[in-house]
Amino acid sequence: METSLTSTNVARRVPAIVMHDNQADAKEAYARGDYAWAAAKTAYARGDHAAELQILRHLAEEEGEARAQDSLGVLYENGRGVRQDYAVAMAWYRKAANQGDATAQFNLGNMYHHGRGVPRSYAEAVTWYRRSAEQGNAFAQNNLAVLYEGGHGVPQDLTLALKWYRKAADQNNPLAEYNLGVAYENGLGVLPDYVEAMRWYRRAAYRGNAAAQYNVGTLYYCQRGVPQNFPEAAKWYRMAAEQGHVYAQNNLAVMYEAGQGVPKDYGEAMKWYQRAAQQGNAAAQFSIGLMHDTGQCVPQNYAEAMLWYRRAAERGDAKAQNNLGRMCEDGRGVLNDYPEAVKWFRLAAQQGLAPAQFNLGRAFEAGRGVPQDYDAAAMWYRKASNQDDAAAQFNLGTLYYNGRGVEQDMIEAHKWFTLAAARFPSSMAANIQCALNNRLLAAARLTPSQIVEAQKLVKEWKAK
Repeated sequence: METSLTSTNVARRVPAIVMHDNQADAKEAYARGDYAWAAAKTAYARGDHAAELQILRHLAEEEGEARAQDSLGVLYENGRGVRQDYAVAMAWYRKAANQGDATAQFNLGNMYHHGRGVPRSYAEAVTWYRRSAEQGNAFAQNNLAVLYEGGHGVPQDLTLALKWYRKAADQNNPLAEYNLGVAYENGLGVLPDYVEAMRWYRRAAYRGNAAAQYNVGTLYYCQRGVPQNFPEAAKWYRMAAEQGHVYAQNNLAVMYEAGQGVPKDYGEAMKWYQRAAQQGNAAAQFSIGLMHDTGQCVPQNYAEAMLWYRRAAERGDAKAQNNLGRMCEDGRGVLNDYPEAVKWFRLAAQQGLAPAQFNLGRAFEAGRGVPQDYDAAAMWYRKASNQDDAAAQFNLGTLYYNGRGVEQDMIEAHKWFTLAAARFPSSMAANIQCALNNRLLAAARLTPSQIVEAQKLVKEWKAK
């Protein structure tokens, strides 16, 4: 069974977060005689948002306390005890930010970053993130780095991005630690270094960052910066999966299905595939479809296979598109529908999937679902053949032998039959023998020197 392991994500996945009030808890406030603030924190802890709002409003409006103004902004931004209102949240954040409150400056930058209560403005986000970052706010430092990395609101500058990531990471900020890991893994502003990437991912992973846990698992799986270790990969994938990380859920399912690092367990595999599929992961949806198609782990059910293949295919999964085409072609789970099969074969073939290119070539050669077109058949067989697809190589050899869609050429026919015979798996002995027989037919129409030429072409051929 072919399954899909999702590789390490390289895109920045944590550009900004909403920084809620991070003041001292009630006990600490009482200890220092800060009774009004302690009362507000106590009200929050017991879920009495009306009392919390009343106290904060008094502190913000009558006392002019920046921390209370920032906390009021948080209430309005999140609709906690009040009707959600980004414009009012912005107003309170601005009051506190103008008093130099670093948390409010971060929150104000975040509102500009995401266009909440104001039109999105990366330049304004940079301004406020910088003010907060320069006061040591780690979240602002991370987000300022993200904007420098992407060139949003400032000219792109990977050196400055790394500088701010490091400042935040030095404060044990897991987002920045994760982002430094991504930078080292992919060579963003630094030379690629899997060992250093793993070091930063581990720091973030131990602090509970799911994306970092996923990447630690992938580095163990793919033997990057560490020896390959499937049990460790499974351990970290599980940590991320249990936090809802969709790629980790899919990859953990793959490991259970294959018995890599964990005992083989189709039930566990299906459980994690389903969790990932429910989040829209196309690879997991494809795998569930394949299980229903082949009857592995679940009773064979073509209708259910069609449903899952279609979900994955509509998300652009090329393997699902190809398999959906085959089911439409064969009438499994649906009535035979050759035009529908061609539609899905074409979508997958255009993504470069060799089996789909082969299937589309077959459709054009036979005139099933499309008008018969040997030229198109030859084109698609060649694309698949260049990816080392044995069946396509065999069929391309046949077209050369018969002169359909290409000029008749026994040297080319001999070459493709030779390549196909060498690439069919040993379990397909009949196919291998057929390719060898066809090569003999082509050889019978060649001179000894032409056979030598065909053999030379085979030696020189490389997959593209």
